[in-house]
Amino acid sequence: MMSIKHYTDPELLEINTLENAIYMAMQNDVSFMIGLRLSLYEHQSTFNPNLPLRYLFYISDLYSGMIDKNKLYGSRKILIPPPEFVIFYNGIQDQPDRRILRLSDLYSIRDQHCKLELEAVMLNINLGHNPALMNACTMLHQYAEYTDRVRRYTKTMSLEDAVEHAITECIHEGILKSFLEKNRAEVKNVCIYEYDEEEHIRLERSYAWEDGKKEGLKEGIRKGEKGKTCNLIQKKLEKGKTLSQIADELEDTEENIGRLIEQFHLEIPQ
Repeated sequence: MMSIKHYTDPELLEINTLENAIYMAMQNDVSFMIGLRLSLYEHQSTFNPNLPLRYLFYISDLYSGMIDKNKLYGSRKILIPPPEFVIFYNGIQDQPDRRILRLSDLYSIRDQHCKLELEAVMLNINLGHNPALMNACTMLHQYAEYTDRVRRYTKTMSLEDAVEHAITECIHEGILKSFLEKNRAEVKNVCIYEYDEEEHIRLERSYAWEDGKKEGLKEGIRKGEKGKTCNLIQKKLEKGKTLSQIADELEDTEENIGRLIEQFHLEIPQ
């Protein structure tokens, strides 16, 4: 759960982000310690149900780097900072203001009492969501305003023009003004790259769905053909045909015919 405390002393903040730590081709945004709590924050423009598993890998590496390995074999209890996992989501797929993603949701077998759990809270930071959070963090609200404008403008103009127009407009209206003025070129390049990547991911998922649909159709045809063959085998068995005769008439091997008889429990008349 995110704290509503306001820390003003920068000395209390300790950055712990692992250098070049990449899981499943996505980089963890930031992890830090403040108030004896280890916080891992990540930004996502696409919904990913596997984030709890990625966080498990990440927090394990962080704890491993914090602790003297030799102390693990001692009799004294090792105290570790409690973690919190927060995902800032601003993708185009509809999501609630707040959603809990659990490691247990990924288990292939559901147990009543989970032996290992990890919960990550996903906060929707699109414009119009989480008003309390937006009011408490002006920069976050302005970022939501900027990304919303880019998306709206891409509906009527090219991506590059949409980004340029959104940046110019936001600077004029005082939205992320100093940041955009200082980093205009970088923001434009990154925004175009991320938007293209988002489109690429959507296209890849669409292609995967189409491939799955085609493969499912092929599998259905294969099963249908196999079922038709089994019906023919059963009819020939009922006519008293031998395994050798059936294989010859169906232009198949005795081994394959025998396997189908066993697999589908075809009845051989006595």
